[in-house]
Amino acid sequence: MDKNRFEELREQNDLTKRSVASKLGVSDSIYSRWENGKDIIPTRRLYQLANIYKVNIDYLLGLTDKKIFVESSKEIDMKVFSKRVVEIRKDFNETLREFAERLNTSNSTWSAYETGKVLILCAFLIEVCKMGNYSADWILGRSDIKKIK
Repeated sequence: MDKNRFEELREQNDLTKRSVASKLGVSDSIYSRWENGKDIIPTRRLYQLANIYKVNIDYLLGLTDKKIFVESSKEIDMKVFSKRVVEIRKDFNETLREFAERLNTSNSTWSAYETGKVLILCAFLIEVCKMGNYSADWILGRSDIKKIK
């Protein structure tokens, strides 16, 4: 995750850490820990942050240097998300167990993502994106472009 992107976008938008924290509904100290790279931002908050700045999540995460203007809905569509994580596993031609092992997680965790019961952890999101050059924006339903160019 590129902590400098959080700060850069906040400053470009003439916002304080406090105002961003308020928009996200978290304390100043929690947001500060995300911006300073001390903690990994939760996926739902990352999605909200991308919506605040109207930029692609891939740029926020440092997966690409290409900043794209993105208008998005306010909530993650869990049906789209779950369908896409199933598609990713199938792209690798692996069983749920094999894919979970690849990510060093349990079958039940990955199954919860595939059924849309739970939103993917940001650390897993980043790992999956890097494994197959997938767009985090695509995985989370903010874009129809599957791969990062």
